[in-house]
Amino acid sequence: MIPFTDEELYHAVENSLPKVSAYVDSHGGGLKLLGVSNGTIYIELGGVCGGCSMSSMTTNMVIRKELRALIHPELFVINVDGTEENRLPSEYYRP
Repeated sequence: MIPFTDEELYHAVENSLPKVSAYVDSHGGGLKLLGVSNGTIYIELGGVCGGCSMSSMTTNMVIRKELRALIHPELFVINVDGTEENRLPSEYYRP
């Protein structure tokens, strides 16, 4: 169980974004933090990474891995990509 509120987790991720987004930025992409709900982090990949067929691998093997190392080993990250299974919930934390 993640020992943070959604607000605390949002700010921890926000502070970690410069380090986490370095890989995405280096490939001409972008990374945006959309919000946090029940300990799940919702992001959006942009630029060339937004429509890339490897975006799920980037989300899981780069972004989630880095956030887990920096914040908590049980974090879950979803790239909101327009599909039903990867959508932003109706209620989430964002300041």
